[in-house]
Amino acid sequence: MYTNIFFDLDDTLWNFSENAYDSFAEVYANFNFDRYFDSFDGFYTIYKEYNAALWIEYGNGEISKEELNRRRFCHPLESVGVYDEALAKSYSDDFFRLIPTKSKLLPYAKETLEYLSGRYRLFILSNGFRELQFQKMKSAGIEHYFEKVILSEDIRVHKPHPEIFHFALSATQSLLNESLMIGDSWEADILGAKGVNMDQVFLNPSNRPFSSFKPTYHIQNLKEVLGIL
Repeated sequence: MYTNIFFDLDDTLWNFSENAYDSFAEVYANFNFDRYFDSFDGFYTIYKEYNAALWIEYGNGEISKEELNRRRFCHPLESVGVYDEALAKSYSDDFFRLIPTKSKLLPYAKETLEYLSGRYRLFILSNGFRELQFQKMKSAGIEHYFEKVILSEDIRVHKPHPEIFHFALSATQSLLNESLMIGDSWEADILGAKGVNMDQVFLNPSNRPFSSFKPTYHIQNLKEVLGIL
């Protein structure tokens, strides 16, 4: 039924949540941030909550990539009264140096890719930054599984907007009715694919409730993909 499989990368294959946590923990120690914050977890909670809101603005085209990065790294410091953009830039540079070197994958990611490789055409469809995504895949040893990597930066349109899905189909010469989107984001991956009538696999490890429609497939770990394909 399917020939072309589009994977989201962050928190679908590459374990962004754990890799980011580990990277920020190193940055926190490198910059002696315990002089400003009561704990690393306190710092990281401040960062994560504001970062999530900023990514929505970025995805909607309301702020630039540069503004996103400036504000999200300045915010934790400013929340404790430290207004030092040079310090924020230094620790953000350290974070961007560290995170693409991390290699944790989601459970069963490699086994699933190994099974699918050679049976299907595999692609990455991601909203992540170009300068990071390729290095993250290389660090995790999964870059060779994919025929092509399509990023929102290629056309400056982000998932879930239909344009990025149409672009991905065109760029990979994939037919819509032979294509499947696998991702962990209900908004970006599942609603986005549904918006262009592409079948979807919602990876939902925590079994979060979803609304408005039932995805084509609903799984809690990547191993379940083997029962679909």
